[in-house]
Amino acid sequence: MGKQAKNTGRNWYVLHTYSGYEDAVEKALRQRIESLNMQDLIFDVAVPKESQIVIKRGEPVQEKKRIFPGYVLVDMIVTDDSWYVVRNTPNVTGFVGSGNIPVPVTPEEFGLVKKRMGMNEPKFKITFKVGEHVAIMDGPFANYDGIVDKIDAEKGKVKVLVSIFDRETPIELDFVQIKKK
Repeated sequence: MGKQAKNTGRNWYVLHTYSGYEDAVEKALRQRIESLNMQDLIFDVAVPKESQIVIKRGEPVQEKKRIFPGYVLVDMIVTDDSWYVVRNTPNVTGFVGSGNIPVPVTPEEFGLVKKRMGMNEPKFKITFKVGEHVAIMDGPFANYDGIVDKIDAEKGKVKVLVSIFDRETPIELDFVQIKKK
């Protein structure tokens, strides 16, 4: 590592990891910070996740889903020692940057990530598409079939066109009230 990357100040950096090992990398890195006394150079490690609601066995379940699979964020001051500690953590394949020089995340980028991680309202995982045929499972229109007309992912609502007395009638339903045909 060249001299120009020494003491670049405290920033968030992005690590490449093997996909599926993000949480293991976070845990291992936290242990290494502790055991190697790197608290004055490596301050925090984060695996950006957001809440989603998925349907399991017909029930809505809240899950944390990785926003950037294969990436871990680390808040640190880059020196030869801190670079070595992070780089040699198991399942870390490298820093995002040019060559051996890690490129910090801009405050704007980090703000967007934090905003997405901090959302209190879980997003619904959309498994439906506009124009798709669905069966209504619940509510006053249970056992009717319809076609998805609009999707509101923020609220977990879907507008379904149902043919009632030979007329297309839009009905607003929750995602959990319909299933694919």
